Amino acid sequence: MHLKQLEVFVNVVKLKSFSKAAEAVYLSQPTVSAHINALEDELDAKLIVRSTKEVYPSKAGKIFYQYALEMLNLRDMAMQEVKSYSTQVRGTLDVAASTVPSQYLLPRAMPSLIEKYPQLTLSIKQYDSVEVVHRIIDMDAEVGVTGAIFEKSGCVFEPVAEDRLVIITPNTPAFAALEGRITPDIIRANKFISREYGSGTRKESEIFLHSIGIDPQSLRISVQLQSTESVIQGVKNGLGLAIVSKYACEDCVASGGILAFDYESPDLSRSFYAVYRKNRPLSPAAEAFVKELKDTFGSHN
Repeated sequence: MHLKQLEVFVNVVKLKSFSKAAEAVYLSQPTVSAHINALEDELDAKLIVRSTKEVYPSKAGKIFYQYALEMLNLRDMAMQEVKSYSTQVRGTLDVAASTVPSQYLLPRAMPSLIEKYPQLTLSIKQYDSVEVVHRIIDMDAEVGVTGAIFEKSGCVFEPVAEDRLVIITPNTPAFAALEGRITPDIIRANKFISREYGSGTRKESEIFLHSIGIDPQSLRISVQLQSTESVIQGVKNGLGLAIVSKYACEDCVASGGILAFDYESPDLSRSFYAVYRKNRPLSPAAEAFVKELKDTFGSHN
């Protein structure tokens, strides 16, 4: 059993395709098939089910997949431990980030990081909070940034920034007349824009709404959107009220496009976290990345 065979097998399962796996590991499709066949012969078990419509792991394949991930993780840990003796921050760092961090936090923090380490390249991909954790677990990214903690995920969640959620409304005379104070009755009486399932902002918003006596299911949802910026633009154009990150909306508030209402509730405060796998040493690049976030946003926990 060779590590390349494990890498091929993991990519076939992840990508659900022999051709896509071949592209991912820079091999020909016949070579990928040969690696899978060799693994199945060695284990005397069918690992991959091939049909005309899809490719998926068998029951034995699902079991072996978890072990294959761990073996590849052990390889990466060994490499990182050896590399950690070098203090050079260089190469490409794969980062998975949820919406608010990727769009509003990282653009503020990363210029100084790149200036300090010009040989470092960041590859940042945006997902919802749930998918960020999945990407870390599956080793598609070394470090992530998200606004929600998921227990029993096998990951470390390290606070790097503090945020506050605010209720945003169109900038109309009726809302301006509220003079910065909004009530549960006003929220109930208006249309509401929701984020998608899996969003950390949605999760925290629903906790807040419950705390002030509003069942999120009872709100008049006008639309569900997948990005914070589209939510802000929806509010600006009269689609409804919404709850978003203060970081995300401050420019639109400053320009007069929308109004932002705070609410005296601890449930509107939240943290953003750097997330990475337990028992996997961070590379010098990942350590520098986490430190830069803390330095930029003042989190020293």
